[in-house]
Amino acid sequence: MPDAELMTSNTRKSNKFLGAMNELSVFNRVLLANSAIIFVGATGGTWLATRLNTFSYVPLIIFVAVGWLVSIALNFVLLQFAFRPLLDLGKVMNRVQAGDRTMRAPLTGTDPQADQLARTFNMMLEAIDEANRQRAAQIINAQEEERKRVARELHDETSQVLTSLLISLAVLEESITSPEARERIAETRQLAHQTLRAIRSLSIDLRPSALDDLGLLPALRWYIKEYQQKFAIEVDFQTTGLKDRLTSEIETVLYRIVQEALTNVARHSHAQKVQVILREHDQAIDATISDNGDGFDVEKLKKKPSIGQERGWGLVGMYERAQLLDGTLDIDSQPGKGTIIRAHIPIQLASSQSDMVATH
Repeated sequence: MPDAELMTSNTRKSNKFLGAMNELSVFNRVLLANSAIIFVGATGGTWLATRLNTFSYVPLIIFVAVGWLVSIALNFVLLQFAFRPLLDLGKVMNRVQAGDRTMRAPLTGTDPQADQLARTFNMMLEAIDEANRQRAAQIINAQEEERKRVARELHDETSQVLTSLLISLAVLEESITSPEARERIAETRQLAHQTLRAIRSLSIDLRPSALDDLGLLPALRWYIKEYQQKFAIEVDFQTTGLKDRLTSEIETVLYRIVQEALTNVARHSHAQKVQVILREHDQAIDATISDNGDGFDVEKLKKKPSIGQERGWGLVGMYERAQLLDGTLDIDSQPGKGTIIRAHIPIQLASSQSDMVATH
């Protein structure tokens, strides 16, 4: 029992010593470590100087060499211990510099100076992320406003001009008796009609008026109907739990994600069937778009979007739109096994985020 009690007592003393060392700042740790080394060196040197007559040169050289090596080793260990918080912070900085913006500096809870430096670094990262988020929100909102303006001009001005042209051509065709001239006018009228349909389709792709007037679900139903007629791809559209209209930002983000996903399916996947599911639960919207097409290498395309050109940059835009509202977007795809895109948009966080963006 006495031996066990002695070991326990020594362990407690060691823990108290380590705890006391942890509570010191980096400056005080380095000062204490170097003071200890200087004290040991000075004491050993004084003891050695008083006994120079009793030592030969060989043991003296060995003693000095050993003392020097021990001093270096002790200084290295003590400085590693003293600068551990700064070394950990340096590792986090390297990870952040490499592109991992989710990393945050750890807090020791014992070193006030190191913790203050870590807090400042973390606050800086949060400020940068917030500034990037606001800048992305402003850019995307500006893009949507420009889309809306161009779509309105195409619908109100260009479409009206083409409609007037069609009416004039029809009147002209009725007033001409020459078969050849009537045939030429009919061909011109057909080209004008095709141009009018293309402009109306472009106007709707830019910014469907139904999205602003009626909401997300009517706009998606109309888009999917036109999509199936244009590409001959079967689309199974299902909704669960969506009753009330969402904020304009959430509806725009979800519409653009579904639109971009379906566009990629038509252009790249060679799929015959697509399923689109929107589900509201736990104050969030989940959107799932799955197809039975060719699939692709997701990691390769994420690293170099230029390889997939339109598809790669389209996926980047989908990620950015989801992250804008504190949401997530996951893509599960393999060559020959189709593609599944899952978007998760929190309603409350997205609403507060959109309100904050609107104030700037």
